[in-house]
Amino acid sequence: MDLIVVDHDWIPFLQEEILRAFPQARFDASSNTLLKVDGISIAADTRLAFARQLLPNAIPIEAKSVKSWAEAITTATIDALAESNPQWVFHLEPRYGEGKAGRNRCDLIRKAIDEILRKKRRSMVRNRIEPPSAFDPGHALVQCILTDPENGWLSVLPAPHPYELRALVAPFPLGFIPIAEDKTVPSRAFSKLVEAELRLGFPIQKGDQCVDLGASPGSWSAIALRRGAKVTAIDRSPLRADLMNHRKMAFVTGDAFKYEPSKPVDWLLCDVIAAPQRSMDLLLNWLRNGFTRHFVLTIKFKGTEDYPLLAPFAREALSFCKDFRLSRLCANKNEVCAFGTGKA
Repeated sequence: MDLIVVDHDWIPFLQEEILRAFPQARFDASSNTLLKVDGISIAADTRLAFARQLLPNAIPIEAKSVKSWAEAITTATIDALAESNPQWVFHLEPRYGEGKAGRNRCDLIRKAIDEILRKKRRSMVRNRIEPPSAFDPGHALVQCILTDPENGWLSVLPAPHPYELRALVAPFPLGFIPIAEDKTVPSRAFSKLVEAELRLGFPIQKGDQCVDLGASPGSWSAIALRRGAKVTAIDRSPLRADLMNHRKMAFVTGDAFKYEPSKPVDWLLCDVIAAPQRSMDLLLNWLRNGFTRHFVLTIKFKGTEDYPLLAPFAREALSFCKDFRLSRLCANKNEVCAFGTGKA
């Protein structure tokens, strides 16, 4: 049984997405944010844009007390990880209630787990690490979700599987990243780029060459300039005056879909408003021709009828990429973000 964390009320769209890839899938959606999936094998090349976080091979846990919760979690963790003794990340999150009760119970369980591990496997205490910016092949992941005080789910994922499944398994608890706020940039759209950087595990770097297609009013360009990158912005409308006058900004008046760089760049950035297929084709063209190393591109939808386009797009994009992510980010509305690193 795989458990998937989903944004509120998006389960029907995730179910449809899964069925397009795995017609034999069976579901149990007893919660509006947790989907149980059986009968499928989610592999490293699986892309599920509407999944927030995957808990592979999750097992149900029934525990009457804090002590029994701690014992169940530590027993499963020791059985799976003690022999290889990797660095491991631990997520323990409540998914019930509105108040602090769930958080408090999780805090007590964490303390009880520490006590057991200090007695039984002190080395595992030393090897437990804070969630990293991105998984590496040596990291294991233990995830536990409490659906009420006495019931929940546990997933133990040995190394290197968190790294292999990084398109669906994030180092952030429940896969959530708080939406960034910054009133100094032209619009709130900047938060999508910041979140994509966090999920990739690295930001735009000082000295990077960036192309921002459909850049106006300039939020994504502003973030790249703040990182110390050089930006070529393409749009029919100018950006905000301070960005237009920035010494590392080059503005080109033109059609974002017709622009091609004279030589490969470090980042393609694109948050342009366009039909989904047009945005997908734009990115595939850039990847096919090796125009960029990294990319962040938003696919914007009107309604839901174009969601099926995502699966064939992902399959083709994967062939051009070392790392390809496709996700409805926390900062997205009726959008999906494609981001990653090309092979060229």
